[in-house]
Amino acid sequence: QVQLVESGGGLVQVGGSLRLSCAASGSFFRPYSMGWYRQAPGKEHELVARISQSGTTNYGTSMKDRFTISRDNAKNTIYLQMTNMNPEDTAVYYCNFVGNDGLATARGYWGQGTQVTVSS
Repeated sequence: QVQLVESGGGLVQVGGSLRLSCAASGSFFRPYSMGWYRQAPGKEHELVARISQSGTTNYGTSMKDRFTISRDNAKNTIYLQMTNMNPEDTAVYYCNFVGNDGLATARGYWGQGTQVTVSS
């Protein structure tokens, strides 16, 4: 089992910045990938950013220029630095983990979600 603990969500003004963190704990093996997804009311779940064990990243549309994902392998933690935020970034942000948990080679886990609200 893998537990994901997210932090850093909250309220930010348009043009502001916010940093999310997600720490993985429990039983798992490297390599693994982690990422952030989000879901806004009435919209589909969408990729924000993912990062592999080696640091390879990919981003959702329109996010690469404003968001930066990073990871600290020693802490099994990823970060999402969001800048120049706009109201369309308002959503629940979910942390995702995909890796070997000893039961399967590529099992996925989700965090509980953290609310991000951008006010105009």
